[in-house]
Amino acid sequence: MSSYSIKDLEQLSGIKAHTLRIWEQRYNIITPKRTDTNIRTYDDQDLKLVLNISLLKDHGYKISEISKLSVEEMYREVVKISDRQLSYPDQIHALTISMIDLDEDRFEKIISTNILQFGFENTMIHIIYPFLGRIGTLWVTGSIGPAQEHFITNLIRQKIIVAIDGQVSKQRPDGKKYMLFLPEGELHEISLLFGNYIIRARSNKVIYLGQSLPFNELAFAYNLHKPDYIFTALTSVPANHEVQPYVNRLVKAFPDAHLLMTGYQVVGQDIDIPENATIINQIEDLIRIAST
Repeated sequence: MSSYSIKDLEQLSGIKAHTLRIWEQRYNIITPKRTDTNIRTYDDQDLKLVLNISLLKDHGYKISEISKLSVEEMYREVVKISDRQLSYPDQIHALTISMIDLDEDRFEKIISTNILQFGFENTMIHIIYPFLGRIGTLWVTGSIGPAQEHFITNLIRQKIIVAIDGQVSKQRPDGKKYMLFLPEGELHEISLLFGNYIIRARSNKVIYLGQSLPFNELAFAYNLHKPDYIFTALTSVPANHEVQPYVNRLVKAFPDAHLLMTGYQVVGQDIDIPENATIINQIEDLIRIAST
């Protein structure tokens, strides 16, 4: 079972820590555990409770009314709301709960409903990507374990692969050629997979080389296919001090391709960007390039 601070709950639910303390004192709606030094701690059930309260409040329920509901009654009210059209933040709350509970059926219902209503691409951009940002926060703070992180990211990965399969036949004769890879040691594949979808959906050709590719294998594939663009995501590797040399090595080795980069190690970092390279700060940047 995970342990959360009151700041974790504030960040995940959008409810201020001060408000949570008031609810605790006035309504006894949530009862945190206390450390030996009297610091509040919360578990998975507390997090789900706060997320459900946040959802109900956003849909017009007063906190005085919510405080009178049992956990079961509150859950039934949340399910009623969830069966109607929800806003993007509501969907992200619901996905967070499905991750905490390892609830694949709930995940499937949320994602399938949104894909039918908004389309796969909009679901990814407005729901999955912000949700992945939340997962990152939870992972860094130790609020979720490997089982929960692996569970939800593998479900998302499966959805993207299915969507990619539907784009395979769309290449047009004048489409550009993109080669996609992750550096050796890099395993965070979701951004690259969604990039694969975005590029194929614009009728371009993709050579997908996947995770943890040694540099010499990238050079082999480049010489074979001569792509117009090389796209990569630098999330955890190379190390900070090795990023600039790695970028320089890429543009020098493949001067006839335009290098597209995204990921924590390059977005918002002090990287010297060569002329034949572009940092993809947001997914809309890749959409614009793949559409031209």
